[in-house]
Amino acid sequence: MGINLVLGIDVGGTNTVFGLIDKEGKDYLIDSIPTNRTQPAEDLFVRLFQKYNQRVKELNLEFNLVGIGIGAPNANYYKKTIEYPPNLNWGFVEIEKIIGKFFSQPVALTNDANAAAIGEMYYGAAKGMKDFIVITLGTGLGSGIVVDGNLVYGHDGFAGEIGHTVVFPDGRECGCGKKGCLETYVSAPGIKRTVFELLSKYNYESKLRNLSYSELDAKLITDAALEGDKIALEAFDFTSKILGMKLADAVAHTSPEAIILFGGLANAGDLLIVPTKKYMEEYLFHVFRNKVKILKSELNEGKSAVLGAAALIWHELNKQ
Repeated sequence: MGINLVLGIDVGGTNTVFGLIDKEGKDYLIDSIPTNRTQPAEDLFVRLFQKYNQRVKELNLEFNLVGIGIGAPNANYYKKTIEYPPNLNWGFVEIEKIIGKFFSQPVALTNDANAAAIGEMYYGAAKGMKDFIVITLGTGLGSGIVVDGNLVYGHDGFAGEIGHTVVFPDGRECGCGKKGCLETYVSAPGIKRTVFELLSKYNYESKLRNLSYSELDAKLITDAALEGDKIALEAFDFTSKILGMKLADAVAHTSPEAIILFGGLANAGDLLIVPTKKYMEEYLFHVFRNKVKILKSELNEGKSAVLGAAALIWHELNKQ
């Protein structure tokens, strides 16, 4: 007989991670392969399933594979397609058809931020919650919105792109082609851009002045802020103010119990969470004040994407 497991797959711009996960979130296998983003999608899945089969043989475990969950950029939940992802040279890809050549099990697909939201609901900070928002803060700003225990997909499968709502209409240029998107201010590259603007605006002494743009990263800014660096602290305050303002807008739409922050920039902890909460409360419509928690993710960062993809397919199987 064996135990029931799902295969969780997270497609990244550099690496694709996969793992066998049970319903409680225990992993029996986690591994990865290079995505090779200039190669066709089918090439990735051929290599992935070769590696998967090899690792399963080594595992010597009796199990039933009951489903496959995938988190990927520009993934469409309804069509089970990946559509023109910015960091992959893929175009329009029918993922379910590709996987159907290798497996007959059910497939669920969504973007990485939505997968992270379901992961938090099953295994992380949103356990027991039915209404919450997950914000992923990495090279961009992703978001997954859960209402009454289900992800919000909208009529086309792409709902929840809070990162591409506009903060300043004539603001910073975004990779999506628009100007002033939230993710150009609140993300790892966003806070870097803020630091360089502040360095040119103020004469404060700062250890960040000696670093080139390519040397600077979110962790160095966090470390400088923890040491009391005025530029770094100002950068976190500015970032938190913008994030708090846009979260107040998001609260007005869905009235969540909590907003959970995940990813590199969220690792700054209270440097980001405390001022973001303060500004969010200032901008909130009064009926929502002091009702919405801002929490840090409780998912293991190294396994979070695979856990999210696994939780996605477990969620679909549960609904059935």
